[in-house]
This record gives sequence, C-alpha cells and structure tokens, in this order.
Amino acid sequence: MAEEQRCYGTESDPNCKTATTAEPTMSPTQTSEVAAGSLELEDYDLKCLFCRIARGQEPSTELLPCENEDLVCFKDIKPAAPHHYLVVPKKHVGNCNDLKKDHVELVENMVAVGKTILERNNFTDFKNVRMGFHMPPFCSISHLHLHVLAPVNQLGFISKLIYRANSYWFITVDYLIEKLRT
Repeated sequence: MAEEQRCYGTESDPNCKTATTAEPTMSPTQTSEVAAGSLELEDYDLKCLFCRIARGQEPSTELLPCENEDLVCFKDIKPAAPHHYLVVPKKHVGNCNDLKKDHVELVENMVAVGKTILERNNFTDFKNVRMGFHMPPFCSISHLHLHVLAPVNQLGFISKLIYRANSYWFITVDYLIEKLRT
C-alpha cells in the first residue's frame, strides 16, 4: 500500500503534492468505506480541542485505554486530585444543556469508563469519588466532558469550590441523569 503524505498548506515542501495534482490512492468504494467507519464531519468541530484529542490529532495528550468505541479518556492537564481524568465523547456535543433524554445512556457509559479507569489505576473506594460536569458558562472547553476526581477528600480549597457538588457551576452525574429523565 502506498504511503500517503499529508500537506497542510506548506507549499515550500517539494515532496508535497496539492490536491489538484495528487493521484487518488483509493477507489471510490474504499473511500466510502473509510468515511463510513470514521466520524461524520458534522460530528466533529475542527476548532474544538477535545474533538482533535478524540481523533488522536493532539500528540501531547495520551489517551488512556478505553473499552467504549464512542468515548476517549485522558488525564486532566490541571489535576485537582491525584486521580483526575476526563471522559469525552468522540462525537462533538457542546455541553450539558445540549443533552436530551436519549443521552442518558451516553452519560451512563461515560460513568462506566470513568470507574474502569479508576479501577485500572488501583482506586476502588467509590464513596470517595466525584464525577460531574461543569455547567455553562463555566465550561473551559465547549465539548461535553465528565470530570472523574478521586479521592475527593484530597481536593484542595480552591478545587473544593470549583468541583462543589450540585452547585450553580458543577453538577454530579446523578443530578444530570435525574434531570434528563424528567
């Protein structure tokens, strides 16, 4: 199979072919199959950092093993606890306010991935875990992401405020699921 070289507008590279002169490397059937297996363009926001991370386009972010094909998990860059992970859907979903009743399963799957990541990192005291979402306008990234924090009793003073359960700016998973079901 021929290697494909990607060029991002750098015309100074002589090895870089532009789209108008490059020969197709796949048949139309193969192209359709690849497109069907990848995320649709409307499910992806090129400007969204978490969309790029979900597609593996941010090499500085290590994706943690995740058994759910619709989600990715990685460490928070500003951890508030010894275990602080983010669970993110691969499809772009803006925030909690964009969720509907049919998204309950997505949220439940995000929780399951969060628990699995904690277990893999030898943390099993689930009474000392906080999982939740920031509410707009307090979202730093406008892409739905579940904060998985453990142990909660080791949160610092500021982190206790930022991740305060069911406050105006941060809601727990249980609260969100109850809200979605009603």
